[in-house]
Amino acid sequence: MTDVVRRLETGGLTLEQSIELWERGERLAAICEEWLQGARAKLAAAMAQRQEPQPNGPEEAPF
Repeated sequence: MTDVVRRLETGGLTLEQSIELWERGERLAAICEEWLQGARAKLAAAMAQRQEPQPNGPEEAPF
């Protein structure tokens, strides 16, 4: 992704090359957004599970 941005900022590309790089950057950004959303969902699930009382946990000690 950083290579795409660097090449676009450097300039010297044809319009077609610039458009191709821009479109590639958009696809990469979409993939990164999907990964980020997946990570957020996993984190939210882990946090929710952590807040739920666990059987035989400290709150429900058998002794």
